[in-house]
Amino acid sequence: MSNDVNKIKKLRLNTGAGFKDCSAALKESNGNLEKAVEILRIKGISKATKKMSRDANEGVVAVSGDETKLTMMEVNCETDFVAKNDDFVNFVKELSNINLKSNANINELKKTKMKNGETVDHNLVNLIAKIGEKITIGRTKILNSKGTKNYSYLHTIVKDNISKLGVIVSLESNNDSNELKNFGKKLAMHIAATNPLSIDIDSIDKTLIEKEKNLISEELKNIGKPEEIVKKISIGKINKFKQDNSLLSQFWVMDDKKKVENIIKELNIPDLKVKDFCRIKIGE
Repeated sequence: MSNDVNKIKKLRLNTGAGFKDCSAALKESNGNLEKAVEILRIKGISKATKKMSRDANEGVVAVSGDETKLTMMEVNCETDFVAKNDDFVNFVKELSNINLKSNANINELKKTKMKNGETVDHNLVNLIAKIGEKITIGRTKILNSKGTKNYSYLHTIVKDNISKLGVIVSLESNNDSNELKNFGKKLAMHIAATNPLSIDIDSIDKTLIEKEKNLISEELKNIGKPEEIVKKISIGKINKFKQDNSLLSQFWVMDDKKKVENIIKELNIPDLKVKDFCRIKIGE
């Protein structure tokens, strides 16, 4: 009896499976530990497959790297409770480091071996089986262009480099002053708060502008405005939409009398440009 208990303990330690599942696997394998591991592996894949049809709208955002190269990734689960689970958080932390090394290439990342010698894909399936929720790797982004410096901001931190909202931003400049670093961090905070669609007005997706035009037009027509008035008001509303949603023309969150482009000019760094940015918020 004590030998069976010891085998169950060993199997649980090796696989992370529950007591009942380990006991059943050992019974099915006639006490053979290697076969029991394989049985649990097959059952784990089956459980994971069944869970993949469910929604996973919770999770975390993880950022890894430094000024020369930054990566950000989203890992989703079903509940906020699991998003704070130690097994889930530790998995995401290691995954984020692998994401940095694989340059945010998801296909490469999934094939990479983790510290336990198993691939990311293998460990993901085991984690789903152990925790009992759908877990997926979501959006990823890398910033590592030549001649740029990269900065990040995390909001609602879960642990260390893991949060509910993350921003990474890339600045093109030969300057290496503390002033630039402070601005980079503040700009990342600004992006977290304002959620811009693009760097400048010309870069906003044309389909989004058309969609907004149609919504504004329908709204004005529904309240009985004449066609001529609709056109005039629509132009004003679309211009405001563009200004509110492009980073450079937004009002600076730390001084709402100035726009981001004004703040950049005041820094007096001639070659300074916003090269790229990414904002990921869980649930959006």
